[in-house]
Amino acid sequence: MSLELFFQYLVAGITYGAVYAVVAIGFNIIYNSTGIINFAQGEFVMLGGMIAITFAQWLPLFWAIVAAVAVTMLIGALMELCCIRWLREPGILQMLIITIGVSILLREAALHLWGEGIHSLPYFYGDAITAWTFGPVRLSPQVAWVLLACALMVLGLQLFFNRSPLGREMRACAVNRTAALLCGVKARNMVTLSFVLSAGMGALAGCMISPITYTQYDSGAALALKGFTAAIIGGLGNSMAAVAAGLLLGILEAFSITLVPLAFQDAVSVSLLLLILFIKPHGLFGSSEAARLKAF
Repeated sequence: MSLELFFQYLVAGITYGAVYAVVAIGFNIIYNSTGIINFAQGEFVMLGGMIAITFAQWLPLFWAIVAAVAVTMLIGALMELCCIRWLREPGILQMLIITIGVSILLREAALHLWGEGIHSLPYFYGDAITAWTFGPVRLSPQVAWVLLACALMVLGLQLFFNRSPLGREMRACAVNRTAALLCGVKARNMVTLSFVLSAGMGALAGCMISPITYTQYDSGAALALKGFTAAIIGGLGNSMAAVAAGLLLGILEAFSITLVPLAFQDAVSVSLLLLILFIKPHGLFGSSEAARLKAF
């Protein structure tokens, strides 16, 4: 393998890995607040791209993306308010089934609204052949947008949780919900906020990658699998570890095409997920709290 090809695979792996990391963080935000895995997280990514494509027909690209993120955040809030909040003492398995049902519902709704066709946003700068050259590396400006957006989302989320009063309240609910309630924290509102944040992050990631990977009604399922794998590898609830795990998964996938056909690329994620679950079910950086998933 030439040096140029090696770096191209590396850049591609980091790009996809950054998106997997954002999806994994979305999983972790809701897991920390509710103790469940939101299997509709991939659909948030798909909806962000699809809604932005629709709005881009009437609005400038920037405002189309802003509107798409806002609408997807509203969908995330409605999902929690209509499907989760009204339950009295719900079990984890019950909530898991609900999130799977919502993911199917959103996927079918997207099929009826946008059809089976493949859609995409225009490139933010240049076109598909525009590239910046750095020695042996050719970098598409759209890839730079993806990496920058993902990095800003991760940084902004860390600042939100560590510096803002609202973020501290969410962390308090994640550590000890009963104690947070006794201190006057409105735990139910924090759960709703967790769905809003995860939906917004997923939608923005979907907008960023749409010009590169295109968007289809069923594209969220694969992204949910990759994001879930990254979350498990990093350890459920550990968002910074999810970033490292997402990048690792993306790089492994990128280089795997030198060994296996492209059609079997998804098998890399599944195999890695099963391997981690068998060897270290808590994840590489996870805690014993994640062991509850073994029951399912």
